[in-house]
Amino acid sequence: MTFTVAAALSAALGSTAFAQKKYDTGASDTEIKIGNIMPYSGPASAYGVIGKMEEAYFKMINDQGGINGRKINYITYDDGYSPPKAVEQARKLVESDEVLFIASSLGTASNSAIQKYMNAKKVPQLFVATGATKFGDYKDFPWTMGWQPAYQSESRIYAAYLLKEKPDAKIAVMYQNDDFGKDMLKGLKDGLGAKAASMIVAEDSYEVSEPTIDSHIVKLKSTNADTFVSFTTPKFAAQAIKKVAELGWKPTYIQSNVGASVGGVMKPAGYEIAQGILSANYAKDGADSSWDNDEGMKKFYAFLAKYAPSMDRNDGSVVYGYGQAQTIVQVLKQAGDNLTRANIMKEAANLKNFAPDTLLPGVTITTSPTDFYPIEQLQMQRFKGEKWELFGPIITGKIEG
Repeated sequence: MTFTVAAALSAALGSTAFAQKKYDTGASDTEIKIGNIMPYSGPASAYGVIGKMEEAYFKMINDQGGINGRKINYITYDDGYSPPKAVEQARKLVESDEVLFIASSLGTASNSAIQKYMNAKKVPQLFVATGATKFGDYKDFPWTMGWQPAYQSESRIYAAYLLKEKPDAKIAVMYQNDDFGKDMLKGLKDGLGAKAASMIVAEDSYEVSEPTIDSHIVKLKSTNADTFVSFTTPKFAAQAIKKVAELGWKPTYIQSNVGASVGGVMKPAGYEIAQGILSANYAKDGADSSWDNDEGMKKFYAFLAKYAPSMDRNDGSVVYGYGQAQTIVQVLKQAGDNLTRANIMKEAANLKNFAPDTLLPGVTITTSPTDFYPIEQLQMQRFKGEKWELFGPIITGKIEG
C-alpha cells in the first residue's frame, strides 16, 4: 500500500515537472512579446498594412483571452525599407524591448541585414515577409524561416508556363536590382534551362530609389520582345502597367505576385489597361466575390468589419497579413507552455498541412527540420474585369533544402 501511494505521488510529481512552464526573455505567465519591422514610410510603404493587419489580428486574439491565457504584446517599428535602419530596429527589439522573437519583418534587403545578428543571438526571425530563397537555409541560418512561396519557386512556374504556351517567346525582363529581383530572374532562367539564352532577349534592372521606371519600359519595348516579365514591387508594378499601355506595347505580360494586388496595383494602374496580365497566387483574392461564401473568407471579412474596418479587402497585403498572423498564432498554440526561443523554432518547423483561412484550396503549410519553406504551391491566374481568374492546376515549385 505504501509503495502504491509513493508510486502515485512520484507519478504526480513527474507529470507536474513535465508540465512545468518554460520561458525565455519575452514570455511570461501573462504575456508574449513579438517584435516586427515594417516599411511604414519610404518606397515600399504600401506594404505597411501587413504590420497593421497583424496588430489588429493579435488584438482580436487578446480579446478572446489570448493564447493559453497569455496576451500578445506586438511591438512594430518603421525601417523605411532601409537595411541600416532595420538593423537598428532589430537591436532595439531584442536588446531593449526584449521580445521573444521577431516575426513577419518585411523586405529582402532588411531581413538580409538582420539575419546574421538574429542567428548569432539565437532569436527566431520567423516568417520573414519576403520570398527570397535564402531564407529557407536551415543549415546555415537555423533561426530564420520564410513564409510565402520562394521567389525562385514562383518564377520557375512562369518559365514552365512559357515553355508550354509560348516556347518561341522573345522575353524582356525587368527586375528590381536587389535580392528579390535577382532571385526571381534566377528562377526564371533555371526554369527555362537551355532555352533561357535564346528566349530572354533583354533584361533591365531598376533601383527602388528611382522615382519612375518609364525609361526602362521604353528601352525594353525597343527590343521588339513579345513577352514582358515584370519582377516588381507595387509602386513600380503599377507604373509599368501604365507605361506599357501608354506605349501601345501589347506583349504577353507576366507580373510577379508581390506586385499583383488588385487594390494596391491593378486598380491604381487602371483596370481597363490591366486586362489579360498573368501572375500566380497561393492566396484567395479579397476582391473576388466568388469567395464570399467560402468559410475561411467569411471569417476574414467578419474580422475586417470588427477589427480593421479601414483596411481594403481588395489589397493583397491585407490578405497576406491575416494569413501570416494566423500562422504565428498556430506556432504559439503548438508551443503551449514551453515558450523558449528554441521551442518556437521547433514548432515553426513542425507545421503539418496547416491551412490559414486565406490560402487557396489545396495550398497548405507544411514544414520540417529540413524544410523551412512553409508554402510551396501556386496557381496561375489571369486578370479579367476587376479581378484575377485562376486557371490550371495547383503547381508545386519545391526547393530542396
